[in-house]
Amino acid sequence: MKIFCGRANPTTGSMEWLEEGEDYDYHQEIARSRYADMLHDKDRNVKYYQGIRAAVSRVKERGEKAIVLDIGTGTGLLSMMAASAGADFCYAIEVFKPMANAAVKIVEKNGFSDKIKVINKHSTEVTVGPDGDMQCRANILVTELFDTELIGEGALPTYEHAHKYLVQEGCEAVPHRATVYVQLVESRRMWSWKKLFPVHVEAEDGEKILFPPSEVENCPGVPSVCDIQLNQMPSSDFSTLSDVVTMFSVDFSKPVQSASTYYRVQLEPVKSGKAQIVLSWWDIDMDPSGMINCTMAPYWVNPTSALQWRDHWMQCVYFLPREEPVLQGEKLYLTACRDEYSVWYNLQKAREGENKADEEEHKADVCVESPVCRCRAHLLWNRPRFGELNDQNRTLQYIKSLRKVLKTDSVCLCISDGSLLPVLAHYLGAKQVQYFVLFFRSFHFSLIFFSDFFKANHLEDKIKIIEARPELLKPSHLEDKKISVLVGEPFFTTSLLPWHNLYFWYARTAVSTHLASNVTVLPQSASLHMMIVEFQDLWRIRSPCGTCEGFDVQTMDDMIKDSLNFRESKEAEPHPLWEYPCKSLSDPQEVLTFDFTKAVPQHCLSTEGSVKLLRKGKSHGAVLWMEYHLAADISVSTGLMQLPNEKGNCEWNPHCKQAVYFFSSVIESEILSDPTAVTYAINFDTKTGEIAMDFKL
Repeated sequence: MKIFCGRANPTTGSMEWLEEGEDYDYHQEIARSRYADMLHDKDRNVKYYQGIRAAVSRVKERGEKAIVLDIGTGTGLLSMMAASAGADFCYAIEVFKPMANAAVKIVEKNGFSDKIKVINKHSTEVTVGPDGDMQCRANILVTELFDTELIGEGALPTYEHAHKYLVQEGCEAVPHRATVYVQLVESRRMWSWKKLFPVHVEAEDGEKILFPPSEVENCPGVPSVCDIQLNQMPSSDFSTLSDVVTMFSVDFSKPVQSASTYYRVQLEPVKSGKAQIVLSWWDIDMDPSGMINCTMAPYWVNPTSALQWRDHWMQCVYFLPREEPVLQGEKLYLTACRDEYSVWYNLQKAREGENKADEEEHKADVCVESPVCRCRAHLLWNRPRFGELNDQNRTLQYIKSLRKVLKTDSVCLCISDGSLLPVLAHYLGAKQVQYFVLFFRSFHFSLIFFSDFFKANHLEDKIKIIEARPELLKPSHLEDKKISVLVGEPFFTTSLLPWHNLYFWYARTAVSTHLASNVTVLPQSASLHMMIVEFQDLWRIRSPCGTCEGFDVQTMDDMIKDSLNFRESKEAEPHPLWEYPCKSLSDPQEVLTFDFTKAVPQHCLSTEGSVKLLRKGKSHGAVLWMEYHLAADISVSTGLMQLPNEKGNCEWNPHCKQAVYFFSSVIESEILSDPTAVTYAINFDTKTGEIAMDFKL
């Protein structure tokens, strides 16, 4: 059976209906899953196995049968660990049907079909009794329901239900408890992901300062967690203001409450500074004594321990509602509020001479309502985009370029989502700035925010927002003037892969009739670049596992491979490579160019060639990115920020995701003894806006 899926093409901007197979969603789910990453997480797997063995032993020592409930079994790995540890029977719950089917095969292949029953249901639908899914309540509860924030995948309501209906009172639990830790820090870099900083522009009539509206300054932002690989954040980019403190713990062996609540700890800053950020992570104790511990602590907390790389559990960055100046040694209260799925933080200063009664009053002041964005900027821009807009060096490149092309009589049209370029163009002397707002999903928010933004800087009568798509632009929108300068960053909120921002080219083509014959387009062109790399760790998300702690999980490998071959293995995927170190094995190479001074051509743009591998290493894949040529000798890169050093270490643009094309033969590739080459064929279909690529090692 075929189904039609509607989508807005991010590159061409057109609405498309695509015919997909009925398994399309399922294949995407499997191909993009992190099952391989979890199976490669040696530390996690070993600790779970140790914890499960210990729990089974404790139950057996009491003279009881060990009955295990495994919620979210996935491959069935934890149930097989329990069965091999001597559990009498395991109930393995898996709601995702293709995964449950795979678990049945894996359990059978490993010889545990008589000890493990896979139940394809949500745990809240599981019944207990002679005619139920489970014959009796379990006395060992095993789960892996955690995300980077611990509770974001619904662990709390799942545990709450299990204790009420599925497990015995006083059951063993693996993990036994989770503990959340926090540390207060000051970080201009991370704070730039939440706030819009003032922009300084050197104009002919002196320095102009562009201020965000007060609503942005006072907005708490959005409650969604910012999860990153904190181990890739250099210590020079933040300053710790407090020691690491325990925020709260959850004992999974006892009834769990999922209702909204809050936790409060007292802090004394170890140094003075601006409290902006709460860094957070958790650990899990697999046993009651805490001897078997699996931690997500970053490098500066456990500097002597070997760090286990993992992408399914990282660390959290939380933004305080506002910046708070703090003094070394002063008394502070940090409050963590949570609902069933998310956590947010508030910081309060203790009042002078505060006593216990005052503390209780303070507690009453705690707001357990989730923060809501009131300024609309956080609904327009994601966190990397905030960082990009706050990047002064990047802004300076656009200012330099605009200075070269703007004249006092310029009629300037800007095509980019949520861009500050119109304001820069006005301050640098453009007579008339027409600002094109092109939000596919957030036009309403964009219109309101930029109206407030222009008012805050007294520009409401200087810059005009045009409420139209490029193909619907009329001369009346432009007051019958021709556009002399067309500008874009380009940036569009719907872009996932680097070349999706080529929508600027399609929009430029759509407005061709409104352009002056001598129009200047900025950027004047773009180029697609490529480099072959060896990843330090990211390769694990695509690498087959084979066996995991002695159990055959080849069925899962085959399942992922089939789903990748359905489509994804022939596509690149976006990754922020500042978080995922890699070594370049080749020089970067320009492979395609796009001339924005001309309309999009009717014919495809294709290229073939080869790239020499200059360093020894495993060729895991190719990284691709765009560079935009703003003016003579001024370019901005969405990928490499400078050429790799002698060892091949790379510095990537921290505000953009790069495209990664994983080679299917990565496992077979060995360390290279002689220089060799990778051949490539890349085709840009101008009708669909899609790039097809093929590589041969």
